[in-house]
Amino acid sequence: MRINEPNRVGMINAYNKTANNQVGKSQKIPMGKDEVNISTEALEMQRQIEDANAPQRREKVEQLKKQVEEGTYHVPSERIADKLLSFWKKR
Repeated sequence: MRINEPNRVGMINAYNKTANNQVGKSQKIPMGKDEVNISTEALEMQRQIEDANAPQRREKVEQLKKQVEEGTYHVPSERIADKLLSFWKKR
């Protein structure tokens, strides 16, 4: 009969190595930065969409500003309630 490692030193050493690694995990490890790269084609498409909608958007914003200044801007309370409820239901 053959007995390998009668003192079982190998298992104790392996256990000690894992215990040391776990202590090191509690320390903060510096992480890299997240990065997003947008292609030039995607940026150009975004500019074209914004340019196409710009006159309509400006008109709408100007109308809303005028209504707010005159005090005629009114949002139905039902719409406000619906938006608040949908917001709180998501949480």
